[in-house]
Amino acid sequence: MRSLADRKYGFIYAIILVALVLIFRAAQLQLFSGEYREQAQKTTLEKKLIYPSRGLIIDRNGKTMVYNKPIYVIYATYRKIDPKMDTTFFCSLLNISKETFITNLNKDWKSQQFHKSIPFVFLNKVSPEQFAFFQEHMYKFPGFYAEERSIRGYPHHNASHALGYLGEVDKNIVDNSDGKYISGDFIGKTGLEIAYEQELSGIKGINYILKDNLGRKVGSYDNGRLDSMALPGEDIQISLDLDLQAYADSLMMNKKGGLVAIEPSTGQILAMVSAPTYDPNMLSLDENRNFGMQRLLLDTINRPLNNRAVTNRYPPGSIFKPILSLIAMQKGVAWPGKGGVCHGGYRLSGSKVIKCHHHAAITGISSAIQYSCNTYFCGMMRDLLDMYSYKKPGIGLDTIVSHLRDFGLGSKLGLDFSYENKGFIPTSEFYDHVYRREVTGWRSAWIISLGIGQGEMQLTTVQMANLAAILANRGYFYTPHFIRKYISGKPIPEEFTTKRRVRIDSKYFEPVIDGLEQVVLAGTARVANVEGLEICGKTGTSQNSHGKDHSVFFGFAPKTNPKIAIAVFIENAGWGGDWAAPISSLMIEKYLNKNIAPSRKYLEDKMFKGLINPLLFDLATAE
Repeated sequence: MRSLADRKYGFIYAIILVALVLIFRAAQLQLFSGEYREQAQKTTLEKKLIYPSRGLIIDRNGKTMVYNKPIYVIYATYRKIDPKMDTTFFCSLLNISKETFITNLNKDWKSQQFHKSIPFVFLNKVSPEQFAFFQEHMYKFPGFYAEERSIRGYPHHNASHALGYLGEVDKNIVDNSDGKYISGDFIGKTGLEIAYEQELSGIKGINYILKDNLGRKVGSYDNGRLDSMALPGEDIQISLDLDLQAYADSLMMNKKGGLVAIEPSTGQILAMVSAPTYDPNMLSLDENRNFGMQRLLLDTINRPLNNRAVTNRYPPGSIFKPILSLIAMQKGVAWPGKGGVCHGGYRLSGSKVIKCHHHAAITGISSAIQYSCNTYFCGMMRDLLDMYSYKKPGIGLDTIVSHLRDFGLGSKLGLDFSYENKGFIPTSEFYDHVYRREVTGWRSAWIISLGIGQGEMQLTTVQMANLAAILANRGYFYTPHFIRKYISGKPIPEEFTTKRRVRIDSKYFEPVIDGLEQVVLAGTARVANVEGLEICGKTGTSQNSHGKDHSVFFGFAPKTNPKIAIAVFIENAGWGGDWAAPISSLMIEKYLNKNIAPSRKYLEDKMFKGLINPLLFDLATAE
């Protein structure tokens, strides 16, 4: 009897043990395992996202530069698809191949990403025209439905580099977005689209829809208490002047280089061109996007996707001389009336000479700038480098560099943009490394060409334009930026309204600015003179060891209470007065006078038709 009782209790214990295991496993699946809980929830609830409209972008005068246009995404629910559907007719409606149909429909059903009862993206970027054909017959294809989304449209062909473009999110963005983005979403990739992605993108809304075990919609879950509305993105007004931008694009056509115009009193960017450019509609997220992107990427001669205005760095050439003059006066090695003698060049050693052109006698810094005397500025640079000791030019160089940092050189200015190159300003540490094999160290004569904007010094076009703005303001600048205001009234970031001063006494600016005015009136930039506008500027011819020299100009106008500062850099175009100076003056005249004087129409026509490089092909106007 005892043996029978023991066996009975053993059987009971076994049943209890099995029951506990089953209960534990059920709890694990239903309570603790997110995978199965999510899977179960997916078969009862459909989380339908409501996409917000992306914020509009308008120019400083209220003209629309970027708007939203509809595009459709086709979703599929695998279990609802009729296996006997007419796939040939279906594919013809959406203009896709049978192979695309099969590929887009077959998913990795074992992964957590897809479920046969859950809708997934079958096809995106369906145009409204294509969708119109499909919509008429959509009832014939159970398991498929469409959702309207928005992509970017551009009513004008300008400012492609500044505006940027959208693209689909990649896995890395999805994984690091804390749920903000899912596969198939669009995000800013370049330009202002990515710089203001947070503001422009808005916030998605959610509708929770209750479904039965067959995946059929039953109604709103919990009477919609968990639903949320989509919040549209911020509309922003940017600082670009569309008319001026379009004019700049035309002037830079068939050329290679950068142009940046700034309002000195605010730091707002009025125009920015990277040439060659392209029509922004080429990269709109429609059915032609792949063709447009491929065309741009394969253009290795023009490299139109490269933003030369903020990415490429160049030797500034003679436009650096006014900045050097300010530092020299501040450090006491030069003064406004300091004259000089030029014998056709600055002799370094032996037969090595930095040449200078023939000009009148130098009576002070103003005339040295007017005639752009290489001899004068090489001597000025040497005095600065050797101001502590001729044996320790590195200390002098780093003193110069310290002031150049104030001018925003050698570091990023902080534009509200997707990418900005910081340029390059060599320091004593750099030259210590370059000349590390020299027992006696290096001397000022070895780097004297920095004084005329050559050598290892490199700036971006936007940095050059900002130098012009600092001169216009007599010693301060606001970080160059595109944002002008949020339409909602939200304040713009404080860094764009904070005045940044350079450590140069204001009294030293006038002789430099007088010299810049004389450059235009009776110097190397006479072609840039416009009666009544008081244009102040400086030409530069940036030496190029790989081909024809580069044409450079920076300036501002009017001399008193300046309204515009500008820099233009044209690659392989020769003298600064040949191309960069006339383009700059036409931009200034267009902005201040709204039109070009009849007497200067010949110059405008020359700049429009000018073909610096016959291999260039401007995709902004290409058909």
